Amino acid sequence: MKVYITRMIPEAGLHVLRQAGVEIIQYSGKTNIESAALIKNCQAVDALLSVGPNKLDADFLQACPNLKGIALMSAGYDQINLQAATEQNIPVSNTPDVLSNATADVAFLLMLAVSRNAFYMHKTIGKSEWSFFEPTANLGIELNGKTLGILGLGRIGMSLAQKCTAAYNMQLIYHNRNRNTTAERTFGAKYVSFERLLEESDVLSVHANLTDETKNMFNKKAFTQMKPTAIFINTARGGLHNETDLIEALENETIWGAGLDVTNPEPMSSDNPLLHMRNACVLPHIGSATQETRSKMAVVAANNIVALLQGRQMPQVLNPEVYPK
Repeated sequence: MKVYITRMIPEAGLHVLRQAGVEIIQYSGKTNIESAALIKNCQAVDALLSVGPNKLDADFLQACPNLKGIALMSAGYDQINLQAATEQNIPVSNTPDVLSNATADVAFLLMLAVSRNAFYMHKTIGKSEWSFFEPTANLGIELNGKTLGILGLGRIGMSLAQKCTAAYNMQLIYHNRNRNTTAERTFGAKYVSFERLLEESDVLSVHANLTDETKNMFNKKAFTQMKPTAIFINTARGGLHNETDLIEALENETIWGAGLDVTNPEPMSSDNPLLHMRNACVLPHIGSATQETRSKMAVVAANNIVALLQGRQMPQVLNPEVYPK
C-alpha cells in the first residue's frame, strides 16, 4: 500500500508508517506542490497525507477516485471539500487536540506582546532609538483582572482560558454555537452573544473554524464595536478577519492592537503595513511549531493512514458517515 505525503514530516510519523509496511512517497520541495503534480502523484497511491494549504476540492477528488482516504496533518480542515469527499465515500481525518497547548501558548504570547508593544519596541533597539528615558512614552496596558473573550471555546480556547485565568486572574466570556458547560463550571465562563463578546472583551481571541459563516467575521463593523483598549488575537485562520479592515482599525486606534499567527492572505507580503505598526505583532503561523507537537501530529496522521489501509475506521475521522453502520 502506498501513501503520498505533501511535506517532509517528523521521523516519528514516518516510523509508524514503515512499521505498518506502508510504502512512502514524500514531496521534498520547498514550495507548495502544483495542483497538477499533486493530482498526478495521488493517482498512483492508495492514500494521501496532506500537510499545508493544498487545495483538495471537488475537482481534485474526482481526479483521484483511487484514493481510499485522506489524512490531514492539521486540526483545521477548511482546505478540503468535506462534502465532496463524503459523496465519493472518501474518509477524511485530522489531528485535533494534540496541538491545543502549543497553539494556546502562541495566543498567550501574542496577547502579552501586543499589550506591551513588544515587537515594535524590540525593533527600536536595532534602529538606535533606545536613548532618552521618557516616563510617559511607549506605555503598554496590564492584563491582570481583564476580560478575556473567546470565539470558539473548544480545546485550544480551553487551554488559553486555563493559562489566562491562572496567570492574570482574567474573567472569561465566550461565544460558541453550543454552550461549553465544562468551561462554565471550571472557569466561571459566561456565554454571551457575538455582539456582547465584541463590546465587553479586553482581549478577544479567535479559535473558530473557517467556514462560510465565519469568513471575514471580524470586519470593520466588528472592530468598531470593540473597545478602543481591546486586543484582537487570531491564531485560527486568516480568513476569519478582513485584513484591510484590521489595518484601518489599528491605524485609527479603533482598537488597541492585534496579534496574528495567521494572515489573510497567507503567507503575508513583506511590505504589509502590519509588520511595521507599533500596535501589531505578527508571527508566520507557528502555532503548532514545537518539536513535541509536530511529532505528535505526524504520529496521529500516520495512525489514521495505517487504520485506513488496514481496513479499520480512522480514529479521528471527520466524516464517519462514509463507514457502514
